[in-house]
Amino acid sequence: MTENPRGDGPLPSHTPRVGIPERLAARMTMPEQHEYLRTKLTRRGLLRSSAATAGVVAGTGLLAGTAQAAAPAAPTLLTSHAATAVDGALVAPFGRHLAFGADPRTQMRVAWQVPLAVRRPYLRVGLKPWDLGRKIQAEVRDLHTPSLSAKLPAVQQYYLHAALDGLRPGTTYYYGVGHDGFDPADPRHFSTVGTFRTAPARAEKFVFTAFGDQGVSYHALANDQLILGQNPSFHLHAGDICYADPDGQGSEHDTYDARVWDQFLAQTESVAKSVPWMVTTGNHDMEAWYSPHGYGGQSARWTLPGNGPDARNAPGVYSFTYGNVAVVALDANDVSYEIPANQGYTGGRQTRWLDRRLAELRAARGIDFIVVFFHHCAFSTTSSHASEGGVRDAWLPLFEKHQVDLVVNGHNHVYERTDALKGGRVSKRMPVGESVDSSREGIVYVTAGGAGKSLYSFPVPDSYEGHVKDLDHVDTYHWAKGKVKEKETVEWSRVRYTGYSFLAVEVEPGHRPRMKVTALAESGERIDHFEVTRGRGH
Repeated sequence: MTENPRGDGPLPSHTPRVGIPERLAARMTMPEQHEYLRTKLTRRGLLRSSAATAGVVAGTGLLAGTAQAAAPAAPTLLTSHAATAVDGALVAPFGRHLAFGADPRTQMRVAWQVPLAVRRPYLRVGLKPWDLGRKIQAEVRDLHTPSLSAKLPAVQQYYLHAALDGLRPGTTYYYGVGHDGFDPADPRHFSTVGTFRTAPARAEKFVFTAFGDQGVSYHALANDQLILGQNPSFHLHAGDICYADPDGQGSEHDTYDARVWDQFLAQTESVAKSVPWMVTTGNHDMEAWYSPHGYGGQSARWTLPGNGPDARNAPGVYSFTYGNVAVVALDANDVSYEIPANQGYTGGRQTRWLDRRLAELRAARGIDFIVVFFHHCAFSTTSSHASEGGVRDAWLPLFEKHQVDLVVNGHNHVYERTDALKGGRVSKRMPVGESVDSSREGIVYVTAGGAGKSLYSFPVPDSYEGHVKDLDHVDTYHWAKGKVKEKETVEWSRVRYTGYSFLAVEVEPGHRPRMKVTALAESGERIDHFEVTRGRGH
């Protein structure tokens, strides 16, 4: 048996390794892994043999090793290879998922997938389901993944994107996606028409949901359906999205299976086709084959707000505002001590941008709350990953400087919630049902990593609503520089739940704005709740 880099048990000794050897990958940066794969597979002739069957998409440069992060200058015509042309009427779009643009009041991004190449893909949109009069040509972003072993085939994936700008705030729109031979306005395809609602022009009561570490499973699907029942205005996914790369070190070998993305997007479509699915990057989302920093695959599959420090190379770093809440997404791979494959890849630009952006948001009129979400946990006590010291060192001073109101993480496949903290220490005890004024009393950190992947464990008993087992302290550890585990005894672990779960946050504007934060188990049972308020004048 060999040690599993995911931290959730050993790998079987027969697990094949023919891409990057596991121990070698652990010592390589993402650009080094990318170069290794490109060089090795080119020598094996895979690129030459796969190019002939890649499904013609002009101008992407993907097979030459460029990142798929940037879109073509103009929408690209996607056509089937002459030898394998398929009637468009037989090809049904799937995996629809929405995302806000930088301004959720007026911008929406729609993405979807087709299993085979089609001609002239497009999106139709309108204010009535029977009147989809506006037609927008789609942009094509394809991904080719060569066969890394005899056990896995080469995979060609086609992702389509349409940008909607100039929308009306607080308005419900109807949309359908299609191509030559498949028109969503055709009565035969009426069932494929979806809806979305833009953010309101003025603050109003709303709900958003959040989790991380989803993958493809019955538990993931159950959480999706429960989330849909909350009628959220948007959903935050804190990284480790589908686990096509089960290794989690950013390495690529023959266990990487790009087809898992097809399963994930099909699984998530029932929610993400109407609820903007705002994602950021986890360690399992670094896929070295597509681009030097591993995010070419993500950029092909998602269109996220491009207002971060480097939309091309750091697509999971951005911000948006919905009503009286500003949301900031970060890529903790950039600061991780535990998994350093991409450590420092932005050269400090992300952290400097974070400082500027938080200052702007805190000074902005109409914003009461700032919510930050990213993958690696600032504070957790699990036996698997525990706490990320790189996050603490780089970002916690900025969260406190700019009075962030709530931080949501994944990475550890459990639910855990801290007391209110200042300087890493308890500033206010927060039992279940407690309220905190984040402008004076500190920040609550939530680990919401129970979205669907196999669960982790705590070194101490669970403690949650109806099953409270308060402890004065927990012996745990955090990751320090040099990938070192430093033991620590902490007092801040207030709620712990080993089970599948997610967050639902109800936001109320007004004279005394508040966020009612609830954690729900896969069964629908409430396992935690607390309230974040913000005193006026702070």
